[in-house]
Order: sequence, then structure tokens, then C-alpha cells
Amino acid sequence: MVVGGGGAALPAIAGPCVIESPERTVETARLLAGIARRVGVPLVFKSSFDKANRSAIGSYRGPGLAEGLRVLAMVRAETGLPLLTDVHEPAQCGPAADVCDVLQIPAFLCRQTDLIVEAARTGRAVNVKKGQFMAPDDMRRVVEKARSAGNERVTVTERGVSFGYHNLVVDMRSFTLLHEDGIPVIYDVTHSLQLPGAGSAASVEESGGDRRFAEPLARAAVAAGADGVFLEVHPDPDRALSDRAVQLDPERAEALLASLAALRRALREAEVPA
Repeated sequence: MVVGGGGAALPAIAGPCVIESPERTVETARLLAGIARRVGVPLVFKSSFDKANRSAIGSYRGPGLAEGLRVLAMVRAETGLPLLTDVHEPAQCGPAADVCDVLQIPAFLCRQTDLIVEAARTGRAVNVKKGQFMAPDDMRRVVEKARSAGNERVTVTERGVSFGYHNLVVDMRSFTLLHEDGIPVIYDVTHSLQLPGAGSAASVEESGGDRRFAEPLARAAVAAGADGVFLEVHPDPDRALSDRAVQLDPERAEALLASLAALRRALREAEVPA
């Protein structure tokens, strides 16, 4: 599988939340390719051609399927990085699979059987975001849907569960519980920092969040057994058109990935042979 896994290296999925322009997307991909080389992590570039689950009707969604996939193909040509993007409807899976290595099922769609099965039928790796309304053991059936299409390359991404209003909490037991079902688990640094629907009065078109907690939560997740990390990275997060409260700038993302890679190595070295 492109992500996931048990080795000494810590895989990362990283990129801007949504494609804003070809130039900005390729620029970010080049920065991330350099980070991956310096830190020594296998990295999958992610960005969405459409954010169909935005908070408000006026929220920026992206350039759409055809233009978005054209931009992602440019990223591959420029950087050689493997690619991940979201799919929202079964009809999007085939075209996305022609360009991308991993198809991602958004959290709010993680129970959509036809979408999951069609994504798996493409033969591409499938990353399913665990819905904020799903317990870890609920994801077993979701993964079974993908595997029913003959595709074993399935990971689940943990992004927390709803806790009261406008808050998400990650239960670190989730990694062990999912591993017991044989499911690789990615930790979503970005979206676990969100405060869904809690944007400021000046920014009612998007969710709020608090990126202060990126480092401690990411380190806790790796220590708890996360097989990889997912983080959104933008050259200028405060001016991003989506998820501006929780995306990281490249410098901070590099420092975080370096610390997580070191933590993974220390954990592997400390393991007692069976």
C-alpha cells in the first residue's frame, strides 16, 4: 500500500486542502517533495478538486473534476510524488483513478456503500476517513465493503469524534482497536484540530480550529501506534481558501514530520523482539 504500515519510516499524506490554482498547487508540491527528501519520509501529495462537504453555500469548493485532475497530473510530472484526492460520487472514481494513486472517501461519506465499492474496484489504494459519528469498531464493516471488491489496499484515517458542540476528540485507543481488525490507521493531524461549524463572525463560511495542538496530538498518535500521518500544508495558511485555521505552513510541517520520524525510529528501536 502507498500509505500505512509497520516499517521504520513514517509515511505522510500532505498537501493543501483544496486546489486553489495550478501555480500554488505545484509550488506546494515542490516544497513538500523537498521536505520528504530532507526528512526521509515517504510522502503522498494530496489536494481536492472539490470540497463537496463545506460548511456553507458560499465556501470555496475547488476547480472541479476535470481541471483538478489536470492540475494533479502537473504535480506528478513536476515532482514524481504519488497522488491522493477525494471522491464524492461513484462516477468520479474512474477518472480520479486514471491520475491518482489513492482515492480518499471523505468522513461524511464513509458509509456510502456504492462510493466505497466503486473506489475499491478501480484497484487504487483507498483511504477512508472515519466519520465523526463512527466508533472505531464501526469501521470494520466499512473496510469490508472495500475488500468485497477484491481490494486489500485499504486504510482508515482517524480524525476524532464529535464531542458536544463544535469540538472533536481523538480517542487514542482507536489505533489499537482498528489494528486488532487488521486495518492500517493514519492519524489526521489537520482535521482533528477543527472546531466544525465554529468559524469566527468574520469567517462564517468555514469551520474554526486551533492549530496549537498539532504537535502534541500528532506525537501522541504516533506513540499510540498510528501507521502514518495526514496533514494539510499551505504556503500561507492564513490566506488559504479552506481550512485556514488548521493548515500548517511548510516550515512548521517539516519540523513536525522530522520530530515524528525521530519518534517512530525511537519506538521501533525500543521494541522488544517477540
